[in-house]
Amino acid sequence: MQTNGSNGRSSNRFSLGRFVDQLQASGRYTFTRDEVLAACGCSKSAVRSAAARLERQGRLASPRRGFFVVVPLEYRSAGAPPPAWHVDALMKYHGRPYYVGLLTAASLHGAAHQQAQEFQILTDRPLRPARSGRVLLRFLHKRRTIQTPTVQVRVETGSMPVSSPEATALDLARYIRPAGGIGNVVTVLAELSEKIDPELLVEAAISGSPVAAAQRTGLLLDHVGAGRTTELLAKWIATRNPRTIPLRADRNAKDCPRNRRWRVVVNERLEPDV
Repeated sequence: MQTNGSNGRSSNRFSLGRFVDQLQASGRYTFTRDEVLAACGCSKSAVRSAAARLERQGRLASPRRGFFVVVPLEYRSAGAPPPAWHVDALMKYHGRPYYVGLLTAASLHGAAHQQAQEFQILTDRPLRPARSGRVLLRFLHKRRTIQTPTVQVRVETGSMPVSSPEATALDLARYIRPAGGIGNVVTVLAELSEKIDPELLVEAAISGSPVAAAQRTGLLLDHVGAGRTTELLAKWIATRNPRTIPLRADRNAKDCPRNRRWRVVVNERLEPDV
């Protein structure tokens, strides 16, 4: 076995740094601890120590234990490349279906009122938040993840599923607090409404959302002047004969006005953020 003359160490000795460089050269930016163990035949503690050293150097980020993201030089100050580069690999690591949604999806569809502070992901099991560099990855639980209409968005490392404009609108009306509150939802929907197809809105409501989300969505779209997109949705909701619901389930609805078309008690002021 060949050695270098200065220290007698084997030149064939596994180096996590070289492994990372080779991945990046091939266009890959993620790997798992199990992949490293299979490649080096070393112990978990040795891999953990080497990975920690590269993290301190800013060469790696680890949003989840056992899952690593290669950090190119141009993203060292941010701590990691954009989450879009590695969200698909991360969710495959978790073994869960998912899609990118809410404010992140709205931004990708061109409805970005302000820079989102987190990257929002919907999946069918509760998952703890994770951090990738400066960005928080927020996971929201949605039982009908697979049934939700999505579009594939190309990213640097491949593609990722993103909720369609119609499904995004329904989710914004359903997950009001993670979406920044009613004011922010109203503002985003005003921009997003231009991308909404009335027929696809009904299809998204049928396949991926509860009727209550559709009721709230219809109310909010009407409020932002997008009534042209809601006629078919209103007809479908009427066939479901839903109960009257509050706009905000977490607030008192007593003595608040009721919208008869959508059967929603308006217990929150509908003012856009400025």
